Amino acid sequence: MISYENLSTRPAAFASLCGHSLEDFEALYQDFAAGYALDRQQSLTRSGKPRQRAAGGGTQFSHDGRTRLLMALVWLRVYPTYEVLSFLFSLHKSNAQRGALDVLATLEAHTVFVCERPAKERQKLRSVQAVMDAFPEVRLVIDAKEQRVHRPGGNDAQGNSLQKPFYSGKKKTHTLKTQVAVAPDGSFQAVGKSAPGSVHDLTLLRQSDLLHRLERTEAVMMDKGYDGIQTVDPKNPDKNGPPHPCYLPHKARRGQPLTEEQKAFNAHLSRYRIVVEHSLAQMNQFQVLAQVYRHDRVWHSALTRIVAGLVNRRVANRPLKTYAKTSLTAGVAA
Repeated sequence: MISYENLSTRPAAFASLCGHSLEDFEALYQDFAAGYALDRQQSLTRSGKPRQRAAGGGTQFSHDGRTRLLMALVWLRVYPTYEVLSFLFSLHKSNAQRGALDVLATLEAHTVFVCERPAKERQKLRSVQAVMDAFPEVRLVIDAKEQRVHRPGGNDAQGNSLQKPFYSGKKKTHTLKTQVAVAPDGSFQAVGKSAPGSVHDLTLLRQSDLLHRLERTEAVMMDKGYDGIQTVDPKNPDKNGPPHPCYLPHKARRGQPLTEEQKAFNAHLSRYRIVVEHSLAQMNQFQVLAQVYRHDRVWHSALTRIVAGLVNRRVANRPLKTYAKTSLTAGVAA
């Protein structure tokens, strides 16, 4: 049976199974325990009425808090079936499922990203390590993550196929798509709601209204999938495009191949935009977001937010990218 006590004696195996070192896990547990205790005090009974007894009454959990948190992280990291998870932690399948979801609910409730807070509460990127040398005004690098799902079956009430909206022409399979925005150091600043794979990246961005949360002096960086962001949204003709700079690679069009200067700019831009790919790679280390997603699709947004929050804890200690002061000065001067 796996427990925190016996797995903590094998630090390498511990990190492989849950994605955190012992020190990082302990810091996460302290935050989780405080949030979980607060949630328990504020929780209601199933009938929606106030508690009739103090929080903590009734049958106690088979495992302590650290082992329950470990179980949830193992599920995110390895993505076993609940049958396998129950075997690993010596629980009944239903208890393993409820225990993991209980922990995940607390993690999701206390995961908040910087760009989802009011503007006055957001910190500006002032340090050398927090800004790009060639593009110091860039606040966010935006991209979309796609994950395969099983093909939905059946039709809706109008007779339309339920699988069609989830078919991604880019991936040639059925997917869920999630918009993410990262800071230059690779930390997640905003995570959107999961959408069917057929929704265009540009549509997701416009629906999120993320750009209008930024200050006018802050810029964003995107890939070719967001070509057209500077034009007026046809669904909202009264609303102008983003009021700040948007850095996108040049896109070749029919009869208009890229010039050598444009190719050089695209290559230069990709050196800085790559940080979002590194962040997505960190997310994919958690198999719940890398394998074919097999659970209820309504949970997908919450799971993505939880994993992004866990990645942020690691990036806070070990940024995915830093920028030298000398190159920053040169970039500004240029």
